Amino acid sequence: MEDLPRAPERRYLNRELSSLDFNARILTLAEDDSLPLLERAKFLAIFAGNLDEFYMVRVGGLKRQAAAKISSRSADGLTALAQLTAVSAKAAPLVERQSRIFVEDLLPRLGRAGIQVVRWKELDENHRHDMDKLFRERMFPVVTPLAVDPGHPFPYISNLSLNLAVLVRDPGVDRHHFARVKVPPLLPRFVSVSGEELFVPLEDIIAANLERLFPGMEIVEHHAFRVTRNADLEVNDDGAEDLLQALEDELRRRRFSPAVRLEIESSMPPRILELLKRELEVEDNDVHKLPAPLDVAGLWELYSLDRPDLKDEPFQPVTHPDLPSAEEPASDIFEILRERDILIHHPYQSFNTSFQRFIEQASADSNVLAIKQTLYRTSGESPIVEALTEAAKAGKQVVVLVEIKARFDEEANINWARTLEQAGCHVVYGLVGLKTHGKLCLVVQRDGDHLRRYVHVGTGNYNTKTARLYEDLALLTSDPDVGADVSDLFNYLTGYSRQTGYRNLIVAPHDMRGRIVEMIERETKLAESGEPTHISIKVNSLVDGRIIDALYGASGAGVKVDLFVRGICAARPGVKGLSENISVRSILGRYLEHSRIFYFLNRGDEDVYMGSADAMPRNLDRRVEILVKVCGAEQKQRIKSLLHLALADNTFTWVMDGDGEWTRLSPGDDDPFSYQQHLMRLAHDPAHV
Repeated sequence: MEDLPRAPERRYLNRELSSLDFNARILTLAEDDSLPLLERAKFLAIFAGNLDEFYMVRVGGLKRQAAAKISSRSADGLTALAQLTAVSAKAAPLVERQSRIFVEDLLPRLGRAGIQVVRWKELDENHRHDMDKLFRERMFPVVTPLAVDPGHPFPYISNLSLNLAVLVRDPGVDRHHFARVKVPPLLPRFVSVSGEELFVPLEDIIAANLERLFPGMEIVEHHAFRVTRNADLEVNDDGAEDLLQALEDELRRRRFSPAVRLEIESSMPPRILELLKRELEVEDNDVHKLPAPLDVAGLWELYSLDRPDLKDEPFQPVTHPDLPSAEEPASDIFEILRERDILIHHPYQSFNTSFQRFIEQASADSNVLAIKQTLYRTSGESPIVEALTEAAKAGKQVVVLVEIKARFDEEANINWARTLEQAGCHVVYGLVGLKTHGKLCLVVQRDGDHLRRYVHVGTGNYNTKTARLYEDLALLTSDPDVGADVSDLFNYLTGYSRQTGYRNLIVAPHDMRGRIVEMIERETKLAESGEPTHISIKVNSLVDGRIIDALYGASGAGVKVDLFVRGICAARPGVKGLSENISVRSILGRYLEHSRIFYFLNRGDEDVYMGSADAMPRNLDRRVEILVKVCGAEQKQRIKSLLHLALADNTFTWVMDGDGEWTRLSPGDDDPFSYQQHLMRLAHDPAHV
């Protein structure tokens, strides 16, 4: 293996640029004429939201490193400053492309379909009258114009808020005054005019009524702008006596974090832009000039319209064939699990008739003595939290590990933690210095003279809403070894256990990287001995250098390595002398591919693991992650078939080359095959091939 390239810049791709590449693939779906119009609008909204988060977290972190003059480099050899330069160069054309799709393509097409988004000047007098009335009654009392002059310092601009930069003057006087007006988020981004499918941007209504906000002044001009702030939250919980209080303090500090991006209307003149740049302390590279209207994430509101003709045909998840459907009389799910394991595949199979029924039955079963569960993210009106609180009120021991450091869900999870505590649940906030990202639920039931344990291990969050949008796997089992493992793990999470070894689980940060590398190297040695070998890994992100290097070594020994990486990938496939036998695919589409699978042929005694962990240093070193070994022959075969079907997709799959360039596959002369659409058909017709 001496001939392998060793220089970091030759072995790895940059994770930040790879993240932007993923968002570029989302943008391609927004351009795809084969998709229904509102689905395209949805993908454009997803792109905009992803870019917001990328700047808040990744760019925010890089700026913090650059400001601190940290000399460390990325795995591909770039300093923080060099990465910021590369990010700016790659993001700028994506933003231009987003604007072009929105203004030149989607808005005209939506208009032709009867959903018109127009500017104020395009409204007739009756519509303007209605919007003026709306402003007077619902907006004027809460809109506050803020002057900027020697007696009024430049106001704080909150993260992701939409604002108007306004120039006014006294009539007949040539001196201009600057003011900022925040567009309040109390109304939709695009306001329906007179209850019709005719919409006007919210800031247009305010702009048309600026004279009411500045009576006696002449409005010279106004331009919209939007600020993104660093939200790379860092809670030093090593010495925090009260983690809840420490996190709440940090959330308050986040509001005043530095600006990392300024979005402006392309019509904004240089003098106003220079003022904003100076006051917000942003550089030219941080400025995105866009045609109005800004903030296309607001397209989610249009997507919610009742226009089934412009959306994908609705899909109703089915109940797993081994479980009773919602219409059937309630049956004992624990009795079913005593007979066999059940592998659930969301969103094709129902979350409500699998895990939700599991937890609700556990809550109501008088023989259930204890329920222990992790919660990373959950839905607003959560039936899961409701079942846990009911169980606690019924006298069961309920232990819930609520990860209050889950990014952007911190406040919601703090509220859930307090709700659960008030109901009598034992609430744990996780381990010092670690996030608990694993998805686990343990139910302990009295069965005569002994106890039985039932376990749910998933790849996705306990969230009834995202379970219909995210592709995930979940294992329901009464396997004694898995039950014992999960019991031991909860003792580690809630107490002072120092156990790090398990039977059927692999747990980060203890030994997950080591075990994955060990299984990769086992395939490598088998290949060197002439044995058949194969590795297939499906993750959201692949960044960890040790795992990538182990895969390079396997490739060099002749192991065929199929990687399915939805988002960020730092590995370089198909490079001579490095990775000839590695392929990298990314599947996008109607559902967010979210399951994590690790498959190793192992001489035919296949090792199959599924769980919560991506192959990233943060997951392997700074989180509690769980992979569970899938032992049942039927369940292993099901996962193998999913990986095989994923290889066959030729419509929503992108393939990456060794330079990090992604190419979307097309059917060509073959029949079109969509992995997700095939699974939807298969769910309702198991005989479908």
